[in-house]
Amino acid sequence: MRKRMRTTAVAAVAVALTAALAAPAVAAGPGADRTGDTGDHKATARAVRAAVEGGVPGVTLRAEDRRGVWTATAGVGNLRTERPRSPHDRYRVGSITKTFVATVLLQLEAEGTLSLDDTVDSWLPGLVTGNGHDGARITLRQLLNHTSGVFDYTADEDFGRTYFLKEGFFEHRYDTLAPEELVRVAMSHKPDFAPGAGWNYSNTNYVLAGLVIEKATGRPYGEEIRRRVITPLHLTGTSVPGTRTGVPGPSSRAYGKLTADGSGPVHDVTRINPSMAFSAGEMISDSKDLGRFYRALLTGRLLPKEQLDEMTDTVAVDDTHGYGLGLMSTELSCGVTVWGHGGGIHGSTSDAVTTRNGRHSLAFNFNGDWTGDPEAVIDAEYCGD
Repeated sequence: MRKRMRTTAVAAVAVALTAALAAPAVAAGPGADRTGDTGDHKATARAVRAAVEGGVPGVTLRAEDRRGVWTATAGVGNLRTERPRSPHDRYRVGSITKTFVATVLLQLEAEGTLSLDDTVDSWLPGLVTGNGHDGARITLRQLLNHTSGVFDYTADEDFGRTYFLKEGFFEHRYDTLAPEELVRVAMSHKPDFAPGAGWNYSNTNYVLAGLVIEKATGRPYGEEIRRRVITPLHLTGTSVPGTRTGVPGPSSRAYGKLTADGSGPVHDVTRINPSMAFSAGEMISDSKDLGRFYRALLTGRLLPKEQLDEMTDTVAVDDTHGYGLGLMSTELSCGVTVWGHGGGIHGSTSDAVTTRNGRHSLAFNFNGDWTGDPEAVIDAEYCGD
């Protein structure tokens, strides 16, 4: 999931944010800078500090460039104990999952198992239908670049009240949802537009993409991600949890307000059943793994040139953003373009980007879902001091 889930899960936190975040220091990790300060990353350190001063409970970040690795943490990983965040924290990455899913589908295309010009109906007959939806007119490519017009199930008001707002969350946070149920929620609405006639971000697209992987391979989509990406790249902090409700350690707590406008008290929302996101956003990772993944992807270690070219062929989203196949391009204030994806899910806001040549990567996480400006951190890293 990507649209910021400004809502989420487990028990009210008795510690006030203002007390916990009174002195937001930035700690630079080993190898960050040989002089003992933050070196070329001073602007990034300021942006991380500003995020915490603005209300984010804690931040963990890792950057890698020609000078080496730099890590930073700020704020806290646990509001009750005031334990700081760790550079090694694992966290829910939300829609960053989409890049993994798109990578597997493109690998299947390279192997001749499927074509991105195949229709959804040819793989999932009869699933995308109703209220004007027609899977026979939608291609797999249109799923991956969000030009399908398929309604986003997370925009359904009943679904939002049940799984993202306080009135339903505490009762339903451990529900197991089948991906077909998520699709049926979307099918109860009209499409956003005719296939290929526009662009709109829809989590339903990637639920369908995950189901296509399962149909094409005969295996769970998460198993294909492990076999094709996680294991070959030795991503030891990365997992596809399925219905497991916790985040493996080392990790911090995750916090949300469970309100549509980000007001109200803070709740610990660490434990959820991520089947509500499925292949649109259920994965867990850490900053080191995310940097390694995007560097490997953009430098051709995971896809042949033809498929990587397809992935980086973008549809304009606005003046500075383009969306390819599970991969977004962002032109920053200084003219640098970075590639990657962001992800928001209960209590967690994450971003991972790299330059096109893979030589400068950045990955970080806010353990809160109602505040913070990830693009300010990215811009600081690539365009700052």
